[in-house]
Amino acid sequence: MSTGQGAPVVVVTGSSAGVGRATARAFGARGADVALLARGQKGLEQAAHEVRTAGGQALPLVVDVADPEAVDAAAQQVEDQFGPIDVWVNAAFTTVFSPAKEIQPDELRRATEVTYFGFVHGTQAALRRMLPRDRGTIVQVGSALAYRSVPLQAAYCGAKAAIRGFTDSLRCELMHDGSRVRVTTAHLPGVNTPQFSWVLSRLPRHPRPVAPVYQPEVAAEGILHAADHPERREHWIGGSTVATLLGQKVAAGLLDRYLARTGYDSQQTDEAVDHSRPVNLWKPVDDAHGADHGAHGVFDEEAHSRSLQLWASRHRRPLVLGAAAGGTLGAALAAGLRGSLSVAASRRR
Repeated sequence: MSTGQGAPVVVVTGSSAGVGRATARAFGARGADVALLARGQKGLEQAAHEVRTAGGQALPLVVDVADPEAVDAAAQQVEDQFGPIDVWVNAAFTTVFSPAKEIQPDELRRATEVTYFGFVHGTQAALRRMLPRDRGTIVQVGSALAYRSVPLQAAYCGAKAAIRGFTDSLRCELMHDGSRVRVTTAHLPGVNTPQFSWVLSRLPRHPRPVAPVYQPEVAAEGILHAADHPERREHWIGGSTVATLLGQKVAAGLLDRYLARTGYDSQQTDEAVDHSRPVNLWKPVDDAHGADHGAHGVFDEEAHSRSLQLWASRHRRPLVLGAAAGGTLGAALAAGLRGSLSVAASRRR
């Protein structure tokens, strides 16, 4: 994570709940100055309190990332108060759980404005400040669904795929310009966040993440690792993400048929959904009901609090060196064994 002197300055969008909130708290534990951007006032206040309790400074800003002028003004406010932004994390999103044929045009437009254009607006606001200084890191919070779409999430999958395309173009441009500004993506698995309890849904049963489910803190750990290692173009978090992306490379058609059979049930619980429940597509749920929803959703009992794959990714150099050493040792032992057998054979002659 590139920084100037003093505490690193970090911006996290979508930081009032879920992955964004866990990420802001994790940066706070590092002693960072954390700017929290989101729509919900109640969630922002509590998230800021958690950042300060963890050891960082917090600047909560009520911002709708679909508004580019508001995002840019927030970025300037961050630099006016904290100084140059070192890391910008784009994590804000909203979506619709529905068959594609039933999504209304205004719903699709709104989900895309927040989830795709929100990332674009955040990225451009960061670039305006990072490029003149020739330093800084932008982390896009992606998803396995950016590569492998699933039924009932056309709005989300389309936006995440668009983010991947935008980011790949930007990365090439930065390389062309010889810029030291870095952009990387952290692709997540299914995460236990509050979104499943407030997302606009036309499903008959309560929506859920596809198993295996991970806690937001696992995602946050991966995002911080991505910020520390922006030279890697992508970071895959969770064994299911790795399996999904590799499976998409070698058997996309087979996955189409598999998800056609399983994708509806695997994204719904057995509980009927209350279609009168508040949704956060148009306005934040915490402001409407005065309640803070925190980072976790309702799937704590099954969510994993650690990921072996993420541990291996964070320790990839020691593992590679260990594997290389093991391979060298194995080769030496094999050579020694072959030599011994050869000597023994010559003696028998």
